[in-house]
Amino acid sequence: MAVSINDIKKLREITNAGMVDCKKALIEAENDMDKAVEIIRKRGQAIAAKRGDRTAAEGIAKCKVVGNFGAIVALKCETEPVAGTEKFVTLANRILDEAVAAKVQTLDELKNFTFDGATVAEHITALSGITGEKMELGAYECLEAAGIAGYNHFNKKLSTLVAFNAPIDEETGKAVAMQVAAMRPAAANRDQISQSVIDEETGIAIEKTKSEQVQKAVENALKKAGFNPYYCATEEHQDEAVRKGYMTPEQVEEAKKLMAETADAKLKSMPEQMIQNIVKGRMEKFYKENILMEQEYEASEEKGMTIAMFLDRAQKGLIATDLKRVNLNAD
Repeated sequence: MAVSINDIKKLREITNAGMVDCKKALIEAENDMDKAVEIIRKRGQAIAAKRGDRTAAEGIAKCKVVGNFGAIVALKCETEPVAGTEKFVTLANRILDEAVAAKVQTLDELKNFTFDGATVAEHITALSGITGEKMELGAYECLEAAGIAGYNHFNKKLSTLVAFNAPIDEETGKAVAMQVAAMRPAAANRDQISQSVIDEETGIAIEKTKSEQVQKAVENALKKAGFNPYYCATEEHQDEAVRKGYMTPEQVEEAKKLMAETADAKLKSMPEQMIQNIVKGRMEKFYKENILMEQEYEASEEKGMTIAMFLDRAQKGLIATDLKRVNLNAD
């Protein structure tokens, strides 16, 4: 059956399929455009299903801000060449545009969002069938606030959003969004850190503090007894000391006994207030490294300037209230 070139082009515009695939689908559908679209989509679904167990490690992460709403879409595929194709980039941009225009709130909502007669998930499946690679929505994040800023990294795989308590100028907003990209804060402020995370970090800090105090006491006791702490540190070091003649087996046993007794005594006598003071300092360091408002502003030439100081100087009372960061590469 003959098919017109115009119908082939029209089907290609609808489905993004290749010219040959469009021609075959039209012939099979006897020039019924709707049936041809369905044939191509079903073929795409079949091809995509066969690739379900593959890993989609490449792709695009991109943000867009319109007014007081911003979103990040990460569309993933298997290889970098496919991620750079016009069809892939166009679909990623279209999904992002639709999400921002509709102020989509969740990843599941976006997957089921419909445009051009198909859901986002169906559009992705169709393109997967055309390219022969597994594709998926890797992430979707959004923020809505009085002020929003975003940053897209030049590698097209890293994107950030930051929310503010007031409208913000583009230059200042971008600077903070770039800080989020570079310094990977876990939250905008302390209120966003869950109690479970605080409890976990506090527990780690307590154990680390006790371990360091015990180690210091043990090393001092070993030195006082005439032992080299290095050769007593582990069984491997102890074996090395005996092998090289630095210690006898009897001395190793004596050192091990001393270490155990010293560690036990130190743990029992360690002042609780001292532990809490050290832990408090460790937690302050944790906040400084992981809270955006408390991080030092990476791009500042002024030593000690935090993001909080930078924002307040730009606009009195301006603070970051939330953030989102999507990176397709491992940090």
